[in-house]
Amino acid sequence: MTRKLHLKTYGCQMNVYDSARMADVLAPLGYALTDDADEADLVILNTCHIREKAGEKVYSELGRLRPLKAARQAEGGDLLLAVAGCVAQAEGAEVVRRAPHVDIVVGPQSYHQLPELIARATRAASGPASGPGRGIVATDFPAEPKFDALPQPSEAQDVSVFLAVQEGCDKFCTFCVVPYTRGAEYSRPAADILAEARRLVALGAREITLLGQNVNAWHGDGPEGRSWGFGRLVRALADGVPGLARIRYTTSHPLDMDDDLIAAHGEVPALMPFLHLPVQSGSDDVLARMNRRHTARQYEAIVDRLRRARPDIALSSDFIVGFPGESDRDFAETLALIERVGFAQAFSFKYSPRPGTPAAGEPRQIGEPEKQARLAAVQDLLRRQQDEFNRRTVGRRVAVLFEKPGRHPGQLVGRTPWLQSVHAEGKVRLIGAEVEVEITGVRPNSLAGRVVTQPPGDGPAMAASAVGAAA
Repeated sequence: MTRKLHLKTYGCQMNVYDSARMADVLAPLGYALTDDADEADLVILNTCHIREKAGEKVYSELGRLRPLKAARQAEGGDLLLAVAGCVAQAEGAEVVRRAPHVDIVVGPQSYHQLPELIARATRAASGPASGPGRGIVATDFPAEPKFDALPQPSEAQDVSVFLAVQEGCDKFCTFCVVPYTRGAEYSRPAADILAEARRLVALGAREITLLGQNVNAWHGDGPEGRSWGFGRLVRALADGVPGLARIRYTTSHPLDMDDDLIAAHGEVPALMPFLHLPVQSGSDDVLARMNRRHTARQYEAIVDRLRRARPDIALSSDFIVGFPGESDRDFAETLALIERVGFAQAFSFKYSPRPGTPAAGEPRQIGEPEKQARLAAVQDLLRRQQDEFNRRTVGRRVAVLFEKPGRHPGQLVGRTPWLQSVHAEGKVRLIGAEVEVEITGVRPNSLAGRVVTQPPGDGPAMAASAVGAAA
């Protein structure tokens, strides 16, 4: 029996990965994905709790879904509603209180239990005690890691895929809920990661992005029983997974950029010259109150070492403005750091108090108008740096890995080694191939390019042609 599953994902790449794995878990039950919630038998909202707006968006969406569920029940059917992810973990009981029509609340460590939870919710809905306010909350951290229970990928993969290698966080930044919603740091064994990477590549992937809340904190058991560091894992993937053209990783922490990983950026050609390395602030006082455990100077020293190892490396980062107690001088130091380092792209946000975090109780909260003005100034500077970086690419010939068709007939979309999106005309057989492309122009959110050389007919693109045709 075929059922329809609508999955809406909020937040980070880890949530994107988790949503894909939820679909894998539910496929044996006959659930097929649909983009239309109106035709779904099960709707899952995979949520983010990093900022207040993200959580409120979930409750707003649940409000829109309530009449749909009521109409389905009036017709003698039902629509199961599930809230997953970090809002579910942090606010399980509150979700059921505010949205009593929700059937399942499941945390990010427990979604492998979805088949059992759906069975319980279905029995409850059809039983004599059915009705609102009986949502099943599954937010306990399981004794065994969820990765041991997740099915292996078996269907054709996109050209670029995510692979979770690490989860959780032990850093306890004072603004962040991740240690409370994702739990303590856990590193998957190297053998499991290598096996999954080989399977993903066999199914059509050419680029793998390694995921973790602190991905470069990964220290997993190696095949020989000794602990490996993250740099060694990157080298093992590059050497031991035939057909893997590109390796990326996110999100990293400055404290975990050790010598071997920095050296890998200069020694492993498959490791792309683009790194997302969050700094959050350029003020040492603010960094100390954030419990980042590094200074601005230490961050810049890491950047210098990375650039010596790989001179063409491009950097991305995260910035929070308006952190409690942030003075005009503190903010000026953030702008100065951005000027000194130079970023190819970055994410910037106004500080948002999260309940239960130490910073939320700080007495020196910054007013909204000031936060908005500082955010505008940071984003203006970062946009200018990104535009300058992109314009320096114009006229160059770079390797582009084409990932999918574009919006227009005959158009393909791919990425440079520096994660820039490129649009160019080309045949669908080029999807999955690294192709030399001359960059001809800069668009608001991408580059325009012209294919210069094409791979031979029996090259990598042919192996990926089935993926391209299905894309």
